[in-house]
Amino acid sequence: MERHVAFQRLHNFRDLGGYATGDGSTVRWGRLYRSDSLGKLGRPGGGDDWDRFLALGVRTVVDLRYPWEIERRGRVPEHPSFAYHNLSVEHRPYDQASLAPDVEVGPYLAERYLEVAEDGVEELRRALELVADDDSGPLVFHCASGKDRTGLLAALVLGLLGVDEDAVVADFALTELATERLVADWLANDPGRALVWPHFGRAPGEVMRLFLDGIGDRYGSLTGYATERLGVDDALVGALRHTLLEPAPAVSGG
Repeated sequence: MERHVAFQRLHNFRDLGGYATGDGSTVRWGRLYRSDSLGKLGRPGGGDDWDRFLALGVRTVVDLRYPWEIERRGRVPEHPSFAYHNLSVEHRPYDQASLAPDVEVGPYLAERYLEVAEDGVEELRRALELVADDDSGPLVFHCASGKDRTGLLAALVLGLLGVDEDAVVADFALTELATERLVADWLANDPGRALVWPHFGRAPGEVMRLFLDGIGDRYGSLTGYATERLGVDDALVGALRHTLLEPAPAVSGG
């Protein structure tokens, strides 16, 4: 199965299927996707993107951006085949493009993710409930670049499913394959503005590793964070596992 789903206007649309958990289960393919802004589907130059998106059978779209971002850049076009939810998980805006060149990407972004983890409790909990709902899938969640807010939610889901931390970090870093196109999008959408920060659009694994370390220092683990701050209980984890995991194949005796 291909993890990256090819589109003309979307650059970071990925299937979260195939990752293994500690008990030998695997995340189902075609059930949960992460992406950069689906508002791009409503812009010219997308070719067959809209038909390709509808062919995935998506039933739920979770948009993690601020309402003002949606107003400025647009949202996924309405369609009767799916429900749309705006859950703005980030509460403290910042402008990555204007950061000073000497700002270190790993520590800076990890600290922003920790802020989101503390500020966006209600929205993150609701997103997990939607992901866990068997009737909501296939589901896709996205922010602007499909990197930061999207990366945090992806790490949370995969971590609660029992996916190894190294795989969570590696999934986050796959955005590096889209960085050049994400930068090109920014330059096209913001003419006249200078792109100051050389790490804009980057997603080195160090960022996610530092974020997970920070969560571990505060809560013991990602699961500890979800339990203490989000109120995630065994029932919700069980629903996530039921909805998203293929059980390990039975081993026959003999």
